[in-house]
Amino acid sequence: MEELELELLLEALVQRFGFDFRSHERATLKRKLFALLQRRGLRTLSQLQDRVLHDSATSAALLRALAVPPATLFDDPLEAMQLLAVAEQCLPGAPLPKVWLADCAGAEQAWTVAVLLAERQLLWRTEIYATVSSDALLQEALAASIAPERMAACQHRYEQAGGCGRLADYFQLEDGALVPLPQLKNRITWAQYNLVTDASFNEFQLIVCRRALPDFGPLLRHRVLQLFHDSLAVLGVLGIDRELDSKERLAGHYQQVVAREPWYKRVG
Repeated sequence: MEELELELLLEALVQRFGFDFRSHERATLKRKLFALLQRRGLRTLSQLQDRVLHDSATSAALLRALAVPPATLFDDPLEAMQLLAVAEQCLPGAPLPKVWLADCAGAEQAWTVAVLLAERQLLWRTEIYATVSSDALLQEALAASIAPERMAACQHRYEQAGGCGRLADYFQLEDGALVPLPQLKNRITWAQYNLVTDASFNEFQLIVCRRALPDFGPLLRHRVLQLFHDSLAVLGVLGIDRELDSKERLAGHYQQVVAREPWYKRVG
């Protein structure tokens, strides 16, 4: 019965909202959905489906629960260090470098990348495309800010990632909260984009999708990796969640650029 309820809920999301989670990993979906049931005081997925179809607040909560969890500024210093190292390899040689943060984990992930590139004087000629899966997430990212009291913890993580200045110098105070300076914010283009259904929309020198891919089942993962391949320039770098299996069809087109880490340069 539980499997049937899950199938009906996922089908309802496709038919009502156009979001297709049917090819996501079922164990991950169930974990997120049952956590939402508990928060909402519901007993079954059928009850959740009824609320989702008739209550906009519940449907918004469900789409948020199934999306990539929001990042915080420099929340993964090691990833930040690796991203900067590969960016210094693949961005300087391009006339107009482009970075795609696919299924971006919110504004603070994009701001982290912008600060990293600014520190190496790479940002001013680079366009960062940050895409999210729904309009609600898009509006959330566009309206994001940081409470000033959080900056000390962010500064510590920034230094762990190799930052050598004052993180606060990249932000300004607006209405009691911190937002990026215009010269950072203006280098980020936000858009709603569905990795499941949408086609390649540009050519990029760096594509990063490390937080969303673990939720994808094998068929969807294959489809998304092909999408990234179609969108990545030769000698561009792809950052994903785990190392490529040598048996994967696209593996022969890539060369690992960070030992034992899933950062790959496209060589063919």
